[in-house]
Amino acid sequence: MLKSAVYNQEGKEIERIDLDPKVFDREPNLAVLHQVINTYLANRRKGSASTKNRAEVSGGGRKPWRQKGTGRARIGSIRSPVWRHGGVAFGPKPRDFHKKIPKKVKILALRSSLISKLKDDDLVILEDIKLERPKTKEMKKILDNLKIKEKSLLLVDKLEPNLKLGSSNLKDLCLLTVSNVNAYDILRFKKVILTKPALEQILKRIS
Repeated sequence: MLKSAVYNQEGKEIERIDLDPKVFDREPNLAVLHQVINTYLANRRKGSASTKNRAEVSGGGRKPWRQKGTGRARIGSIRSPVWRHGGVAFGPKPRDFHKKIPKKVKILALRSSLISKLKDDDLVILEDIKLERPKTKEMKKILDNLKIKEKSLLLVDKLEPNLKLGSSNLKDLCLLTVSNVNAYDILRFKKVILTKPALEQILKRIS
């Protein structure tokens, strides 16, 4: 049976809990993690390349000269792509990079990311976390007690105002609820801190 230590806010181990072997006693699926992370990154992209075609360029409302009899080439608009200041033919337009991920693949990736953190000893379980005052130094003291100096992700079951304000000025700490977390969020931080209520909630998502 897999076991994990549970710490309090003073950084002391208060108990060891059993982790479900059906969830954690397996290897992370690296292929799924690669697929899901690429998809998350693609969905953050915004196509910005854009050109104006002859219909969008200003001017060129009338035919510059009559069709026949002038000796010049026939032309319908001075904004033709072959003319200077004309529209662009077949130019780029903003592109949608969005991809879809099946729900089961998302769950598998989330599970694999947690397994990866557990195997690397980068998963820290807290009994609970509460700040009496919305002070950054109180949150920093908890991290020091846990001996966490790397970039970290703190996952809670619900956001409390004091906790939100107390962690907002810490550039190496990201606070999220487990209902909004994904595999990419977990893997982009060195340490993942989970409260026991948050652990129970995320296990319901990935079991």
